[in-house]
Amino acid sequence: IDYPVKAVFMGNSITDNWALMDSVFFAEHRFVGRGISGQTSAEMLVRFRQDVIGLSPEAVVIMAGTNDLAQNNGYIALENILGNIASMCELAKFNGIRVVLCSVLPCDRFSWRPEIKPAAAVAELNTMLRQYAAEHKIPYVDYHAAFDNGSGGLDARFSQDGCHPTLYGYTLMEPMVVEGINKALRTKQARYTTPTPNE
Repeated sequence: IDYPVKAVFMGNSITDNWALMDSVFFAEHRFVGRGISGQTSAEMLVRFRQDVIGLSPEAVVIMAGTNDLAQNNGYIALENILGNIASMCELAKFNGIRVVLCSVLPCDRFSWRPEIKPAAAVAELNTMLRQYAAEHKIPYVDYHAAFDNGSGGLDARFSQDGCHPTLYGYTLMEPMVVEGINKALRTKQARYTTPTPNE
């Protein structure tokens, strides 16, 4: 990447899909998507130096935890998920990169792990993330509160599989994350967000 990066979006398939489905939103702001499908918080932490610090962005947007709760690499305690995410936040701060911390999106089922019912664990992890963000004065983007259908899931208009947003869902997330980035960078910049299509 041969231009100054404003923000790196660090995450899993939800982040990866976002950068692919709405590439204009990323290009307009010098945002870079560094989502890798299926990855847990531990796997993101391992590549954080290369994929975030190495790009010298002004900010990093961290959204992690879905695949931990799906037990993609086996069971992991909520405290350990939080620990991995906290380590990413600390690495960023140490390197002068502002942090935006995002909630895990509502999810009441995993298409690839139908035996797991994750809604309650998602909510519990988000409570921990919100508290961590408040204690460390990190802007927190609460997608969960905005999209929760009342039973901890995503309605069909936001997601086809109950976990990954549609383009419609992403366009509603964009102004929220832009606000978080503005808070982190202490700017009031009006940033482009993709017009929300009709459902």
